[in-house]
Amino acid sequence: MAGNRIMQMTSHRRTAAALVAALATVGLVLRAAPPGDVASLAVQGRSNSTPWVAAAGAFVAVAWGASAGGQTDVFVAISRDAGETFGAPVRVNAVSGEARLGGELPPRVALAPRGASTDPEIAVLWTARADATTVKTARSRDGGRTFEPPVTLQSAGAAGDRGWTALAFDNRGTAHAIWLDHRGLAAGRAAGSAHADHKKSTAHDGVAMAQKSGLYYAAAKGSASTERALANGVCYCCKTALAAGPDGTLYAAWRHVYEGNIRDIAFTVSRDGGRSFAPPVRVSEDAWAINGCPDDGPAIAVDGRGTVHLVWPTVISGPTPEGALFYASTRDGRTFTRRTRIPTLGSPKPSHPQIALDREGRMVVAWDELVNAQRVAAAVELKVGSDQQASFGSAVKLAPGGRATYPVLAATDKGMLAVWTTGGDASVIQARILRLP
Repeated sequence: MAGNRIMQMTSHRRTAAALVAALATVGLVLRAAPPGDVASLAVQGRSNSTPWVAAAGAFVAVAWGASAGGQTDVFVAISRDAGETFGAPVRVNAVSGEARLGGELPPRVALAPRGASTDPEIAVLWTARADATTVKTARSRDGGRTFEPPVTLQSAGAAGDRGWTALAFDNRGTAHAIWLDHRGLAAGRAAGSAHADHKKSTAHDGVAMAQKSGLYYAAAKGSASTERALANGVCYCCKTALAAGPDGTLYAAWRHVYEGNIRDIAFTVSRDGGRSFAPPVRVSEDAWAINGCPDDGPAIAVDGRGTVHLVWPTVISGPTPEGALFYASTRDGRTFTRRTRIPTLGSPKPSHPQIALDREGRMVVAWDELVNAQRVAAAVELKVGSDQQASFGSAVKLAPGGRATYPVLAATDKGMLAVWTTGGDASVIQARILRLP
């Protein structure tokens, strides 16, 4: 794009022998393919972070934020070979520097396949900074070469802070979005200050404040959308999750604030294309009481039979509280299996979990955690038996020897693609294909 110095993707090749030796040191369960190539995406001269990824067959779209001088833009890069190589990034937002992004509020990207001979339709969702923060979406109907003018999802004049979005296409090609919204706390405050107050809330007022924090929903149709509130009492700065089943059923999850400042995961279902949602249910009673927002939310994936698989972080109470990741599933959207702990690399606080499954129903969970004073990304294969009992392989690092944060996943026709942020001030986005054994 004119006016931007853009660095295209680069690949770093390793020999198969070197790859085998390197991965053997981390107890490999997942294997990289083709052999260990790592694609790097970046806008030159900027810090690149907060990626999200979506795939349909060999078509892959990666969205992320690129920042310089306190200004951030949303970019998308496209791969047509399942993530082995990528084209040049294209800017999505029309207002330069407006994006407000972070690890728990990345830009979201989703694909709506339109037939084998036509590229998928692409939708991107992000939060923009203005007098009040806004939730925007833009579409590409030409394979990511250009994006249409953005559509604002919340109602005109809605005050206060909002974000922590999630996005999904249903089987009819309708884009659905959810986000966290603090307009209930916005009276007389500048955008963003309600968020800060919520994070500093005390045990006495935390539940009352949360009742003014809402989960909102909108379906983006053409150049218009109609928003509405789905729930109050949300934990304000943890990411949300949204997925569509094969029959178009919508599933949403978020961190909720229950009595006693308990921060557990809530879940709801829409079986009529978003026109109505069932009353929220509690996924697991984890009893994690915290006087503020942990900045760490759930992730969900839906298999071909409509079973919903959910992962989330929490803290196990005791003399020495310990952070952990858990997995559960539901077939009916109302009752969940007993939570199963996910094996990690052994740090006291694994964070930011993601989950994805391929067409064969094989699943991978990814996350990051602090190991030897360095944040690293890891993944593990998840298997679920006919009795709904979960088992796991051994956790492995996605980028052995390097810093990696906030990994995200998407299934391609060449394997599971993992994408993450690496580096410091001059950070870049990296991607590699994982192949299940």
